[in-house]
Amino acid sequence: MGPSQSLILSLSLALPVFSILASASASASTNLVFKGCADQNLDNFNGFYKQTLQNLLDTLSSKSSAAKFYNATSGDGSSAIDGLFQCRGDLSNDDCNNCVERAQALAQKLCGQAVAARVQLNACYLRYEISGFRQTNPTEFLYKVCGSTRASGAGFGDRLDTALEEIVKGLGSGNSAGFYAGGFQSVYVLGQCEGDLDGGECVNCVKNAIDSAKSECSSSISAQIYLQQCYISYTYYPNGVPNNQKSLSSSGTGRNTQKTVAIVLGGLVGAGLVMACLLFARSAFKKKTHTYKYGG
Repeated sequence: MGPSQSLILSLSLALPVFSILASASASASTNLVFKGCADQNLDNFNGFYKQTLQNLLDTLSSKSSAAKFYNATSGDGSSAIDGLFQCRGDLSNDDCNNCVERAQALAQKLCGQAVAARVQLNACYLRYEISGFRQTNPTEFLYKVCGSTRASGAGFGDRLDTALEEIVKGLGSGNSAGFYAGGFQSVYVLGQCEGDLDGGECVNCVKNAIDSAKSECSSSISAQIYLQQCYISYTYYPNGVPNNQKSLSSSGTGRNTQKTVAIVLGGLVGAGLVMACLLFARSAFKKKTHTYKYGG
């Protein structure tokens, strides 16, 4: 087999694997983590409020194709409905838009006519509430996902503490745009703040989330902690942080995709399969529909 034939064969093997990997990643981004629906329903929903809510959701959907965060109000006075979305900082515009539209569809399906709702997906969240609804502290604890596997061996606690501190440093640097992702000694960490928090508020929120992770998830090798206006996650990889995770904090999704393509086109198809398995493993314990009481 000549060099050109070998290259063609490598491409024919690589492209299906890359397609599967991209599809798995996109699907994982829109998996439901939890939902929160207020107990009270909107009065006369099929009259004024239905159109008011739809106008709000249409605005948020259109803005999500060009921004990672946006808040808006639909209607006037006591009949107004406030809402916002927040996408994870490493999403492309198209992925953010897809995630927000998925969150909107789930909010309408799962929360119906509730006066307030929040839907959290893996890579974005959407929330809205009627004017005058109970205000929530930015650091109020909402939800946790603790991995079932426990860390074994000495040194995990110190390693995790250092990795989590990197989130605080990254978000407090002044140029993070409310998002940080990186790795330290086999621990991959991520932090995301809501777009209207200033630097000090963001750091304070994340510190509270870190404290919750330590108290709620203890020695779990993976955890996700969701507060009202920020969330964090960490995952410990005993065999080292995958290259696609390491590059998030410095290169973003564009260069990260180029690295993946280069690996696959270089003939390392197995690496793509391993990455797909990692994506599955990271989302495997998140697939149940979980609920908390919004505003409760």
